[in-house]
Amino acid sequence: MTADVPGAGEQVLLVGLGNPGPRYATNRHNVGFMVLDELAARVGGKFKAHKGGAEVLEGRLAGRRVVLAKPRSFMNLSGGPVAGTAKFYKISPDGVVVVHDELDLEFGALKLKLGGGDNGHNGLRSITKSLGTKEYYRVRFGIGRPPGRMDPADYVLKDFSTVERKELPLEVDRCADAVEELIGKGLNAAQNTFHAQ
Repeated sequence: MTADVPGAGEQVLLVGLGNPGPRYATNRHNVGFMVLDELAARVGGKFKAHKGGAEVLEGRLAGRRVVLAKPRSFMNLSGGPVAGTAKFYKISPDGVVVVHDELDLEFGALKLKLGGGDNGHNGLRSITKSLGTKEYYRVRFGIGRPPGRMDPADYVLKDFSTVERKELPLEVDRCADAVEELIGKGLNAAQNTFHAQ
């Protein structure tokens, strides 16, 4: 495996960010959960509550052993469940891949990276604090900026627009493909494939 493959040689922790419960299920902020649900469908299993504080599913993707996790906490407290699950499965931060919404990318655009700041994303800030490092992988799913003077905090807790909802299944599917390419072929390969689209 190349050096830029998450958690080379061991299992990988794939985390989707969102808020728990039906009230938030279709919000922009929950696109990480949506991508994890697609990955779970590909693994062929159901999430189960885990003592680490997340809903967890173990399986295989892209030839790798993976643990899929959706924190059961609210977004701003994602770090505890992510760190707890990583510790339980003995997965180091460089084997953690976090899928999250990104205001600074237009709807459906994907960016993959290792490390970096949280860009005002409270879920990432919490994870960085709990893991004690910024050096984990991120798959950023663009949701675009709020229209007019709408507060970004309100915007992320609204559902996707009617036009976006038509495209959403396709974009979620493509993001799941990007996660598989990242863990199977590495960051550079995944960036080359998905950043250009």
